[in-house]
Amino acid sequence: MSPRCSVSTRREARQGTYVLHFAYSGEEALDKLCTGIEPRLRVILSDINMPVMDGLELLRQIKTRRPDLPVMMVTAYGDDERRRLASEYGAAEFITKPVDFDLLKTQLRDLSDAAD
Repeated sequence: MSPRCSVSTRREARQGTYVLHFAYSGEEALDKLCTGIEPRLRVILSDINMPVMDGLELLRQIKTRRPDLPVMMVTAYGDDERRRLASEYGAAEFITKPVDFDLLKTQLRDLSDAAD
């Protein structure tokens, strides 16, 4: 978790409110998606800038495999073109850094509830 992550968010992760799975590349994320993740994956939060496969390509790949799975894209660059592409490729949300963790928790809760 980021040092900017609120104390309550860290506490909630420790208590199991949020179960986080990390992938260091798009390829690793797809491998994890294909092999299964427990507990059941409810939302993906992905950076756009990643090595080899960027987050927009990862988004396209995820939506091909799991069109029902909400994907939230995060970027330090909130330009209109990236936002347009993320929307076109099926992103549920587009978040610009620095992340507002209270807003992020609300968005995660809303997406998770909608998936039920």
